[in-house]
Amino acid sequence: MAEKLLKVIQVRSELGHVSRNRGTIRALGLDRIGHSNILPDNPAVRGAIRQVRFLVEAEELSGAEAEAGAKFVAAKKLKHAKHAKKAKRVAK
Repeated sequence: MAEKLLKVIQVRSELGHVSRNRGTIRALGLDRIGHSNILPDNPAVRGAIRQVRFLVEAEELSGAEAEAGAKFVAAKKLKHAKHAKKAKRVAK
């Protein structure tokens, strides 16, 4: 069975909100209004979305969208893994 995914879209500005909300928006991988991110559907992500539910919209991906989203998430994980290896080499 494929991993469930959520598409999170920022619909309102974080300006004028407490820093905790701004941090949660950043943790969800959102930068600006209209920006979206595909995240795994787990309790941690759902909790973060719930904390800023007045700033974002979330939708579950299904079918072909989920397959495309899974490829996107896999590519993102690979990119971060490569970046971590490079950072370790530079730190030595």
